[in-house]
Amino acid sequence: MSNQIEEFNAYRSKMNEKLLADNNKVVKRIFNLDTNAFAAGSLDVKTKELLGLVASTVLRCDDCVKYHLESSYNEGVSKEEIMETLSIATLVGGTIVIPHLRKAYEYWEELENQQG
Repeated sequence: MSNQIEEFNAYRSKMNEKLLADNNKVVKRIFNLDTNAFAAGSLDVKTKELLGLVASTVLRCDDCVKYHLESSYNEGVSKEEIMETLSIATLVGGTIVIPHLRKAYEYWEELENQQG
């Protein structure tokens, strides 16, 4: 696993643990809602992750983009599916999301390279 992926996941895990340990009811409910929203339902997990990727790209949240890219990768999403999803996000979000598109592409390459 690349340093970028390891560092992102280690930081995310550490900080989520701290946030949840603070025992704030609202924060815990938001985390729970997020977990449940992305569980399989009428839409499968793969579709939900791709929807999350579009929203995260349009909202320009690089951490969110990384999270949804990795979740999509783990769901077996192909590079072609990712690029089509990111193209929709760029269309909806406009040229301001191009820097986030670059970072997303770089992170996807890291995910693909972790196999090699």
